[in-house]
Amino acid sequence: MTDPSKPVVNDLIAELEWRGLLHQCTDRDGLKQHLETGTRKIYAGFDPTADSLTIGNLVPMMMLAHVRRAGHAPVVVMGGGTGLIGDPSGKSAERMLMTPETIEQHIAKQRPIFDEVLGKVPGPAYSIENNADWLGKISYLEALRDIGKHFSVNMMMQKESVKARLESREQGISYTEFSYMILQAYDFVHLCEHQGVTCQFGGSDQFGNIIAGIDLIRRTLKSYIGKAQFQQVMGELIRRGVVRSSDPDVDVEEMISTGRDVEEFFDKITTSVFGLTAPLVQKADGGKFGKTESGAVWLTAERTSPYAYYQFWLNASDEDASAWIKVFTFLTRGEVEALLAEHAELPGARELQRRLAKEATTILHGRAAMEQAEGAGKALFSGDVASLDEATLRDVLADVPSSEKDRADLASGDGYSAIELLKEVGLASSNREAREFIANGSVSINGEKLAPDTALGESHLLHGSLMAIRRGKKKWHLIRWS
Repeated sequence: MTDPSKPVVNDLIAELEWRGLLHQCTDRDGLKQHLETGTRKIYAGFDPTADSLTIGNLVPMMMLAHVRRAGHAPVVVMGGGTGLIGDPSGKSAERMLMTPETIEQHIAKQRPIFDEVLGKVPGPAYSIENNADWLGKISYLEALRDIGKHFSVNMMMQKESVKARLESREQGISYTEFSYMILQAYDFVHLCEHQGVTCQFGGSDQFGNIIAGIDLIRRTLKSYIGKAQFQQVMGELIRRGVVRSSDPDVDVEEMISTGRDVEEFFDKITTSVFGLTAPLVQKADGGKFGKTESGAVWLTAERTSPYAYYQFWLNASDEDASAWIKVFTFLTRGEVEALLAEHAELPGARELQRRLAKEATTILHGRAAMEQAEGAGKALFSGDVASLDEATLRDVLADVPSSEKDRADLASGDGYSAIELLKEVGLASSNREAREFIANGSVSINGEKLAPDTALGESHLLHGSLMAIRRGKKKWHLIRWS
C-alpha cells in the first residue's frame, strides 16, 4: 500500500513533461530548483459557469493531482468572485452575467468533483478556496489605487482575447470583462501573501493572466521600499514564504542589519513565483475534445453518466488514446510504454482504449461505478440486458431508436404479435422477413430469443415498462409501454 506521507513522483516538471502536460513555464530551471527545496503550494483556478465542469477542466485538475503526488500542496481556487465578471479568453462575445446565488449553487455542485479526483491520490493536504472571499472585500477605489495602477492599458490591449474582441465591431468588449485580468492577477497576490502560494498552473490560454499575476506580485513587493523599514519588509517576505531564513543564498541577518543592495535583492527574490501551463487538448482528427454527438462530456454523473463517460474513452481513436492515456490516468511511464507496445502489435484488441476507459472512469467515479459501466457495455454487446438496473438500461440504450406504445395493448386478446411489432419498429420490412429473423434466432427481447409465433404480453416487460428488442448484433429498438 502506498505511504501517503511519501511522494510517488520525484520530479514534478519531468512528470508533467512526459505526460504532455507542459507547454509554457516562466522559469523552468528556477521552478525545478524551487520545488526541490521544500513543500510548495501551487494553485489553479476554475470558473463556476455551470453546475458541473467539463472534461476540459480535468486537465488542470490532473496537474494539481500530480502536484500532490510529488509531495506539494494543491490549492483549488473557485471563481466565486471572478465568475461574476467572466473570463473573455476564448469567447467571441460578452458572457451573460450570472447572479451571486447562481454562482454559489454552481460552486456547491462542482466542489465534490475536486474531492473525487484529488482525494484519491497520496500527498499533502489540498485546499479549496473561493476568490469571492477576498475579491468581495476590495472597494472600487482600492482596486483602482492598489491594483489598477500597476497595469498598462497598452499591455492589456495586446492580450489575444482582448485584441480579438476589439477588432470585432459588432461585439467589442466591455470594461467589465476587460478588467478580468486584473482580478485574476490579484488572486495570485492574495494567495502568495496569505497562504504562501508560489506557483500557478493553468491551460495555455491562461498564460497571459498568469504572467500578469506574477508581475503584480513583483510590483507590489517592490512598493514596500520607501513605505517601511527594510527590517519590516524582510519579516513580511519571510512570513509569506518568499524568503526563508535557511536559504543558503540569503544572509538574512546581514541584509537586515545593512540593508545593502536592496533593489538588486528584490529583483532576485521576486523571481520565486512561477507560472506553468499545459497545452489545450485536441483530437487528432481536428474535432473538439470533449464533444460528442449528444453534447459535452461533463464530470458529474447527473450530467454525464459513468457509462457514457466510460464509453467516451473507450471510443477514442488509436492516436488520441495514445496521448490521453498519459494525460488522464496515473499509470506509470513503464505501464504506459508497455500498453503502447502491446497496442502496436494488436491494435484490433483495443486494450489501450479499454485500459484508458477503466482508469479514467475510476479516477472520477470510483471503481464500483467503473465496473458497472464496463458491465453495462458488455451486456449491450452480448444482448444480455436483463441484468441491468432500469437507470443503466435506459442509459445504455439512450442513443438507439425508441418508441412509446400503450401498455393496454399487451393485455388485450391473445397478446401483441411479435411479427407485427418488428415491422412497426422498423426491424423487419414484411411478415416473411420478420418470420425468417425470428426463425433463425436473430431476434431477442430483453436478452431472450423469440420463438416462432410468440405473442408478447406484460410478462415480456423489463422493469415493468421496457422492452429492448435486438435484431442481429447491432440493431436495437427500445419500446416504452406506458
